[in-house]
Amino acid sequence: MKKELLRALPKIDYILNEKKLEKYKESVAYYTFLSCIKETIEKYRNIILKDLEDFSGEEDLKNKILIEIIEKLKIEKRKNIEKVFNCTGTIIHTNLGRSVFSKDIGNIVGNILSGYNNLEYDIETGKRGSRYKNLEKLICNVVGSEGALIVNNNAAAVVLCLNEFAKDKKVIISRGELVEIGGSFRIPEIIKFAGAKISEVGTTNRTYKEDYEKEITEETGVLMKVHTSNYKIQGFTHETTVEELAEIGKKHNIISIEDIGSGNLIEFSKYGVKNEPTIKKSLECGIDIVTFSGDKLLGGCQAGIIVGKKEYIERLKKNQFLRAVRVDKITIAILEKVFSIYQNEKEAVENIPTLRMITEKIEKVQERANKFSKILKDKNIDNEVIETKATIGGGSMPEEFIESFGILLKNKISPNKLEENFRKNYIPIIGRIEDKKFILDMKTVFEEELEELGEIIHSICKEMEM
Repeated sequence: MKKELLRALPKIDYILNEKKLEKYKESVAYYTFLSCIKETIEKYRNIILKDLEDFSGEEDLKNKILIEIIEKLKIEKRKNIEKVFNCTGTIIHTNLGRSVFSKDIGNIVGNILSGYNNLEYDIETGKRGSRYKNLEKLICNVVGSEGALIVNNNAAAVVLCLNEFAKDKKVIISRGELVEIGGSFRIPEIIKFAGAKISEVGTTNRTYKEDYEKEITEETGVLMKVHTSNYKIQGFTHETTVEELAEIGKKHNIISIEDIGSGNLIEFSKYGVKNEPTIKKSLECGIDIVTFSGDKLLGGCQAGIIVGKKEYIERLKKNQFLRAVRVDKITIAILEKVFSIYQNEKEAVENIPTLRMITEKIEKVQERANKFSKILKDKNIDNEVIETKATIGGGSMPEEFIESFGILLKNKISPNKLEENFRKNYIPIIGRIEDKKFILDMKTVFEEELEELGEIIHSICKEMEM
């Protein structure tokens, strides 16, 4: 029997042409694909030689080999960055790439990547140009600032500003704003890294204008405010306003900096969503420098954007640290398109996916949920449309929920098992477990994804015999 099984081990060429593996060929590198096949065949050769497992026959052996190869390929595929379906209801999902781009932006990036471009070439003069010139002008027009600068993320923007304006000096900041911004990166450590000294004022829950003024000395370099976009302090509280901070800065001739982080340019209250501080408002209040992220409420890519007084932006452009955190052609191309759209707010709300999802009317989500429910029922998958609560996410508007609708699959399989099988699928489907139920929230699923998503769920359900 052992000899027969060894002879039955499939040849590599046979496995390479196996139809069940076709969809995996393009998802991993050829040598990874080949390696998975070789490793699995060798593993089963050893199993046979050492009598470690019983096989009912040649077909049983081949099936087990094929199943293991597929599992290996799935694992290899998941190591790469890949498309997933976001059915969590979290719009700016940090783990799933934050803000989604429109198809137009995808096309622009494709063209930039596949050819040469005028990144630092002035076509008018035929000489070397600035990579930031056009984008800076766009940003200034949209936010109403004198100058603008782009770096690779908001933490870099804060470090650059503090290094330029407060190196070897003190940064006055409220104790209630010494936040952790994710991944254990904390404002106190960032201030120290920039070469500045921290000067805490007020308390965790209450900080007044007078607290800043009392702390000002000849060593003070910057007055800093950090928007606590990823948590809330409620109850017995008091916060020094941006107007007050700007006023203190002018009075004592000290630069004021606000890190808004979430990068909001829209008055969300008019769309029935809780309002979030805007970049424009901070600048209008007189803050000298504002920093924010490009991939949160702005709806763009990862970037740190610095806006404010021209004289300060020009100083930042000469800081040696800028070279280490400057952005590439892809970031510039994406942000140029994003800020071009922002020149018309109506167009921005309609064409920037993050804004569209946040401001979308609940009736639209319900319509999408009903349509998807029918797609699944047509495939004999029993389900129910339920009311849910979506979130904005990405460290923006904490505890702010948006009315939504989701799909509940009606079956006897445990929610944990469903979640695992959907997550580990060839194209991962990421849902959420709530009240011991596995839910697919339709807030973060696009209309054009419904048919494909339905086909994939049908395939998963078939495998699980739901």
